[in-house]
Amino acid sequence: MGGEAPEPRRLTRALSIGGGDGGWVPEEMLHLVMGFVEDPRDREAASLVCRRWHRIDALSRKHVTVPFCYAVSPARLLARFPRLESLAVKGKPRASMFGLIPDDWGAYARPWVTELAAPLECLKALQLRRMVVTDDDLAELVRARGRMLQELKLDKCTGFSTDGLRLVARSCRLLRTLFLEECQIVDNGSEWIRDLASSCPVLTTLNFHMTELEVMPAELELLAKNCKSLISLKISDCDLSDLIGFFHSATALEEFAGGTFNDQGDLAKYGNVKFPSRLCSLGLTFMGTNEMAIIFPFSAILKKLDLQYTFLTTEDHCQLIAKCPNLLVLAVVADTCKKLQRLRIERGDDEGGLQEEQGGVSQVGLTAIAVGCRELEYIAAYISDITNGALESIGTFCKKLYDFRLVLLDREERITELPLDNGVRALLRGCTKLRRFALYLRPGGLSDVGLGYIGQCSGNIQYMLLGNVGETDDGLIRFALGCVNLRKLELRSCCFSERALAVAILHMPALRYVWVHGYKASQTGRDLMLMARPFWNIEFTPPNPENARLMEDGEPCVDSQAQILAYYSLAGKRLDCPQSVVPLYPA
Repeated sequence: MGGEAPEPRRLTRALSIGGGDGGWVPEEMLHLVMGFVEDPRDREAASLVCRRWHRIDALSRKHVTVPFCYAVSPARLLARFPRLESLAVKGKPRASMFGLIPDDWGAYARPWVTELAAPLECLKALQLRRMVVTDDDLAELVRARGRMLQELKLDKCTGFSTDGLRLVARSCRLLRTLFLEECQIVDNGSEWIRDLASSCPVLTTLNFHMTELEVMPAELELLAKNCKSLISLKISDCDLSDLIGFFHSATALEEFAGGTFNDQGDLAKYGNVKFPSRLCSLGLTFMGTNEMAIIFPFSAILKKLDLQYTFLTTEDHCQLIAKCPNLLVLAVVADTCKKLQRLRIERGDDEGGLQEEQGGVSQVGLTAIAVGCRELEYIAAYISDITNGALESIGTFCKKLYDFRLVLLDREERITELPLDNGVRALLRGCTKLRRFALYLRPGGLSDVGLGYIGQCSGNIQYMLLGNVGETDDGLIRFALGCVNLRKLELRSCCFSERALAVAILHMPALRYVWVHGYKASQTGRDLMLMARPFWNIEFTPPNPENARLMEDGEPCVDSQAQILAYYSLAGKRLDCPQSVVPLYPA
């Protein structure tokens, strides 16, 4: 009262981030705040504020995902983040899963394993995906990190054997997770499972699903007895009747996949199979109508159900799903599961050997899913028919969707409605949380106008896969002008020229990785040099005239088509390109 009014406190950049009079943020507080920032993009932005924040980000970063193993050198990454506890590295392009990348392409784990052997004292978890990992790599890894390693995930990797797995099992006594799904592993015996049971009592997750490793039921039973915390087991094929002892001992088990019904119809053989009481996620192989009853006693508590490799009819699916009201994830089909969050509809068996009847999902099913399952966050579907209206329904009702992937199969001679321009626009406008988007159609499925709609309406999407879209180079340029935040792009079976591809890539400022297969290619890739710039590696796989044969439908064979891989890299020129890959650099 009566004194001078205090001068308003002005918020300045120095005051807000740690400079100026009275505005210094303590080091401990910044470390705590950084600990709550999990999104890598937010971390990246924070590290650019000032040198102090950059240093604190480096010291407090616990996990890093390297989206492409040639984007940065292992030494540079580990010098930048010396206290990492978890590291994930992705190798070969995703197309390797479909036989489009040669086996000798690269993505060797050796440089990463060698670098990990020394500096990272805190590393507890390592994930390698689509990489070549040898037994020697595993031996070097466990020598350096075995006493601390708690999680090892080798996802779709090749090059190692069960001898390497024995080393891991014997050396990593704190191991909680061992993930080997879809790896190509040389089977030298199943002793590695017995070693896990003897040496890793805290194991909670073991996954060697979709491998060809032999399963010995007695060793799985020993694993269950010794590893009381085992909550997830996914195995290669093993008859369910041989796992009765395992299920009896695995009292904590919540997730199981890989059990098979090798003798369909023999109810007496499987009548004594009793699943653990906590089981809420299940995937069984070769299950038929008569075997469904084994699931009924606990179907009400199931949250995840994988029916991909079964002999069930449409009626069987409906009967089984009706007994599973709490499904959150379903790998085949959904009717009206109100809580459903993830839906994956596979293409089925094209040869007709695994399905009792050939079914197909069309716009009718997709519309019903959209209306009835409004909690959906993920949809991946192979469909036989489609309309704009079905896509519009998804945009109207599935507001939580962050990942949408649709493949239009070529089984039907005629599709009800093409192009899908308006439906795609409505879906993208309605599903504002989308971050990943894949659309693989048939010729004529999306016009240049529709491709432009994707560019206009996908400002938040970071990953995109497009196949058989657009009509001319003009459509590609329209698309590129709108994709300001797109970081990863894959294109297949497109009509675009090399020049248009190079120009389009220059128009996408956030793009860090692009892979193209099947386009109007030259023998030299000369026009691709238009997109040359610092730190941008361009790899060109020329069309192979020796394989330039036609398939039954008149289309060129996939291994004769040219490929482009371009990516930002702080590691410089790649030194291990196979002869089939031509690196392009400015003269």
